[in-house]
Amino acid sequence: MPSTRTEQSTTPSPAREIARIAVPVSMEFVLMLVLNFVNQIVVGGLGATAIAAVGFSNSLTFILAVTLGCIGTSVSILVARAHGAGRRGDLDHTVTAAVLVALAVGGVVSVVPWFLADHLLGAVGASPSVAAAGTDYFRLTVLATLPVMLSAILSGVLRSVGRPTSPMIATMVTVVANSVIAYSLVVGVGPLPSLGVAGAGWATLVTAVAKTGILLVMAYGRSGVIGWSLPDTRAQWRAVVVPLFVLALPLGVTELFWTVGTFLYNVVFQQLGDRALAAAQIVTTLEGVFVVGSIGLMSATTTLVGRSIGRGDVGDAVAWVRRLTRAGIGTAVVFGVLFAASVLLLDTLFGEAGREVRTMAGVGILLNALFQVVKVRNMIIGAGVLPSANDVRGVIIGDVVGAFGVGLPLAVLLGLHTPLGFVGVVLARIVEELVKLAVFTWRARRVSWDRLVVAA
Repeated sequence: MPSTRTEQSTTPSPAREIARIAVPVSMEFVLMLVLNFVNQIVVGGLGATAIAAVGFSNSLTFILAVTLGCIGTSVSILVARAHGAGRRGDLDHTVTAAVLVALAVGGVVSVVPWFLADHLLGAVGASPSVAAAGTDYFRLTVLATLPVMLSAILSGVLRSVGRPTSPMIATMVTVVANSVIAYSLVVGVGPLPSLGVAGAGWATLVTAVAKTGILLVMAYGRSGVIGWSLPDTRAQWRAVVVPLFVLALPLGVTELFWTVGTFLYNVVFQQLGDRALAAAQIVTTLEGVFVVGSIGLMSATTTLVGRSIGRGDVGDAVAWVRRLTRAGIGTAVVFGVLFAASVLLLDTLFGEAGREVRTMAGVGILLNALFQVVKVRNMIIGAGVLPSANDVRGVIIGDVVGAFGVGLPLAVLLGLHTPLGFVGVVLARIVEELVKLAVFTWRARRVSWDRLVVAA
């Protein structure tokens, strides 16, 4: 009997287990978004065009980073299952294969856009002033795609094996470094040159490489949790690579649809002028800081549900889904209120952007804050529950119907052909989120967890 009490006292409660994974992950992503926000504030002193240039360039590199980051999501799910089942050999083989794939793919997608940077921004919809200001920044940040891919893989692995604070520590170090480097190179501190917008690009590239180096030491170093292990036979390679791509390719498709949709909204904002685009970037960056306060629940979903599936425990997997979706409502309300309150900081942070830009940004912040719960729920179900249940098709359906079937056509109609303008595009994006919620909820109710456990 005493041993039973001791075991119960040392077993973490579900809420504590969720927090153990979700809090470090949320803090890590908040820090990453703060990094982008600091860059935006630094270049904001150069005016609205500089803000628009950084935001437009980021929306392009975001397509690459998030789409290719699907490999990291796929690895985290597979590693969580292998870790839950105690299959260390499969775990090491999976991570090794993923790193090799990232090196090959990331190298290509980093270099090719670099050569096309001179004409790419203008060709995809940027105004001449935005393209001129953002080309050097884009060229530098696109080179960061490879280290960003590797960081996503290693961070997902560390979280799935029970080391969720390690990626957060790496991010804390690099965020501080990025802020210092960006400010020093944008404005020119001491003997350093004043590089303007390009200075923020150099800061992003340097710190992305540094973060990858830190994570490599954490994962493979003396106290690391994984080992470099190539599969020995063709059958072992097939057993590792096939599941990796079965998850990664559909995830990549859905991330591509989502990020391209986000970029096309920026093209619509650009049609309304540089000021509208600048205001949209302020809203997006600030919203990101508060939305990712709940993003740890997404990682907790893939980790905890994946471990339960690996153990063959259907009831536990379903219970985690219910707990995590409920937790999302609470965090979304709290961070939604904080997001709405951020309008009070616009005059202080973006004084050089102009009154019109700040007014549009304030309206966009308040409208989006009202629907924070919807966006967080979509994040948990669409990026956590459905991928964990191998229903990536449901995510693709939601993203395609929401963005391309409803949101973007409505944005063009309301933004460019009615007096609503900027507000019309913001409202269209909110309608997109409501459509996605309906699709994701429908697909989640169709998941057969028993069949999934048998297949795993």
